[in-house]
Amino acid sequence: MTRPSELETWIEEERVVRARLDAGVGPGVASREQTAGKTGLDVMQGLLSGELPYASIAKTLNFVLVEVSEGQAIFQGTPGLDHMNPLGTVHGGWFATLLDSALGCAVHTMMPPGRSYTTAELSVKLVKALTPKVQRVRAIGQVVHCGRQLATAEARLVGPDGTLYAHASTACLVFEMPGKTAA
Repeated sequence: MTRPSELETWIEEERVVRARLDAGVGPGVASREQTAGKTGLDVMQGLLSGELPYASIAKTLNFVLVEVSEGQAIFQGTPGLDHMNPLGTVHGGWFATLLDSALGCAVHTMMPPGRSYTTAELSVKLVKALTPKVQRVRAIGQVVHCGRQLATAEARLVGPDGTLYAHASTACLVFEMPGKTAA
């Protein structure tokens, strides 16, 4: 029996996640009631399970959260003709959005109940052009530091063969949610 390629494995993992999301609540914004008392990791796991709504932009730009754990978030995207710039390669904004999602969600996994974050700085370095011939890429975000007021993270955008297409970093401001008590 032939072992599936990395791309085939990625496609199957994506199929399973998308089926779960399609059976869930769909795209939207989680209410305060839905997230009350939950850690950021609980919320991210709720998104991945389909119990909480996922961000509509993921549907618009054809990417999906495929894995989440403490301090890490992995998104998988399929670049298409709708994402190309006039030069015939995938627009840098698509790279940046996918990487920003992985970075922010990795930081989100570190938030205790009642705490949140916002991106203060995003730096993206595109190192190789991406065309729709590349069937899938993954943005792998990893927290570097998470303190009471500042969190930092790094991410890499890679293909199933390990090719690096871009890397990014972020600095996020961490704060108490209005009307919430931090743990």
